[in-house]
Amino acid sequence: MSDITSGTDRLNHPHYPRSNQYDARWTIDNQMGPHALWLLEWLAPALGLDTLPPGARVLDLGCGKAMTSVFLAKEYDVQVTAADLWIEPAKNARRVAEAGVADRVLPVFAEAHQLPFGDESFDAIVSVDAYQYFGTNDLYLPSLTRLLKPGGRIGVVVPALREEPEGVEPPEHLKPFWDPGFWAFHSADWWRRQWTRSGAVTVEAADWLPDGWRDWLLWSEVCAEESTEEFMATMARESVELLRTDEGRSLGFVRVVGRRT
Repeated sequence: MSDITSGTDRLNHPHYPRSNQYDARWTIDNQMGPHALWLLEWLAPALGLDTLPPGARVLDLGCGKAMTSVFLAKEYDVQVTAADLWIEPAKNARRVAEAGVADRVLPVFAEAHQLPFGDESFDAIVSVDAYQYFGTNDLYLPSLTRLLKPGGRIGVVVPALREEPEGVEPPEHLKPFWDPGFWAFHSADWWRRQWTRSGAVTVEAADWLPDGWRDWLLWSEVCAEESTEEFMATMARESVELLRTDEGRSLGFVRVVGRRT
């Protein structure tokens, strides 16, 4: 893998030592949004990934190009089912093999509402920058946690709002950038309430990433400069403009962790 001197320097983050070990070119070429490895490394302690025994089964739901699945296998020695709707399993299988974890990561095609797995199949479920697309329905979480073994944990990290907007209008300063999909961004309190109401889990964490918007902006700046795929570079430039306008007033990340009851 080739090195990006400027990108490597800027992406060497003091809060994410494990992520720093992964090649910048690889992360940029396989990104589909915010820096998934940084977000997973933030989620890991709250989810208790270090406490899972070797070979534990983990569902990586909405894994994208399987970067998070590779990270889970390498850093925590678990068996990962890498499930995604948009990325072909064969392409993820090649990436996984190139990363040297083909024996620990199984890419599958799956839609989040029709998961082809039996009850109590997994020790943990992880979802990074994906759960907001399918998990805001009040009835969804109980249908997902049936896949967890008793006492197993689910942990997600999602783009979020610092506070829930009042009424039907987005924050005034974000109106020029607002996409209808942003209404799936919610506050930590919103997520805690929704998961608690479900009765499916005991919520162990629902919190805001301090200065998460700065990480998001830094990553987007690097991707805007270094992405070789024009579509992804354009998305990154749009994120840069959005985040520079917001300056942390509204946008960031929330992690939510629950233990199956």
